[in-house]
Amino acid sequence: MTDTAADGLIVMDRPSPNHGPRVGGHPIDMLVLHYTGMATGDAALDRLCDAAAEVSAHYMIEESGTVWRLVDEDRRAWHAGTAYWAGETDINSRSIGIELVNPGHGPNYRPFAEAQMAALERLAQDIVRRHRIPAHRVLGHSDVAPDRKLDPGELFDWARLAAAGIGLWPRETAVALIEQPFNTLLRRFGYRDVSPEAIAAFQRHFRPSLVTGTVDMETAARLDDLVAQIELA
Repeated sequence: MTDTAADGLIVMDRPSPNHGPRVGGHPIDMLVLHYTGMATGDAALDRLCDAAAEVSAHYMIEESGTVWRLVDEDRRAWHAGTAYWAGETDINSRSIGIELVNPGHGPNYRPFAEAQMAALERLAQDIVRRHRIPAHRVLGHSDVAPDRKLDPGELFDWARLAAAGIGLWPRETAVALIEQPFNTLLRRFGYRDVSPEAIAAFQRHFRPSLVTGTVDMETAARLDDLVAQIELA
């Protein structure tokens, strides 16, 4: 079965049994992006639709740009797992999850394909608009689970998404004002703690050219600017 989403994007249906009711009565106010970490799209699709695997997402996008809908948006897909953001621990209940076919970190990790990114832009723009998801709550799996996840990683083009109105990106004029400690700002932004893994997750998302897991002036400047953008919004 196929459906046509906003902008004429064709969405193929492959229902997954792995979902449940959203709990807590919260609105959908987060979009979480992942990579599949598997060799092929077919393998990833089979796993996301396998009841024994107990994982799923609302959508999966092939490198060709084909979009699969696996779980209805009003249901709680099982994509974030043990996670945290800005005081919330049940990320699945208040988020939409999108899986992007990519082998993930390892010898075959590669930039995300143009057709795939173009389809993601169109799908994500529609999701963000319909659910009124704030820019600062468009996140990667590594942001909400930095101690155990790396995806979508430093080869994902977050700047492109932000330019399309999906998510935040630091402004080129960002400077570190040092008005508040980095640890305070990182927690204020949404991360649970200030471990090397959390700092690396921030860098993978917002300073992907150099991921060290340690704080430097550029990392601090970008965090300062992002917090300022949220507060000015």
